[in-house]
Amino acid sequence: MADIRLVHDIWVLVADGEKALFLRNEGDATYPNLQVVRQMHEENPPTREQGTDKPGRFNDGHGVHRSAVDETDWHRIEKERFAADIAERLYKLAHRGTFDRLVLVAPPLVLGELRKEMHKEVGDRVVGEIAKTLTNHTVGDIEKVLTQ
Repeated sequence: MADIRLVHDIWVLVADGEKALFLRNEGDATYPNLQVVRQMHEENPPTREQGTDKPGRFNDGHGVHRSAVDETDWHRIEKERFAADIAERLYKLAHRGTFDRLVLVAPPLVLGELRKEMHKEVGDRVVGEIAKTLTNHTVGDIEKVLTQ
């Protein structure tokens, strides 16, 4: 992680499947001072609280053999949709010239979804990625993790 320099005005996105913090470094690489610019929050209860029916079943053809259908993973679908919302917000900010450099901090699944949804204009500004969940950390703790 030491190869990511938090230069002045660099943006840091700290996200998971439910929360996103958009931070901007008002300090410099030696003494970062991350400030919250924007927050996004999405209610995303576990699948067991979102699904209402038992998984379906279907006939495999003639006879009595029936197969179960996997339950829809609503929680994962919501994470993917939230990643798309974040990517759209980043695109609008990048298009306006709000940031030049961006560091992404998210769990691997969310990073993958962000990469998939991210517009080239945003992707070109990404200077680093950290596959970690830091959304429940204080901004001071995030600074420490990013400068280690």
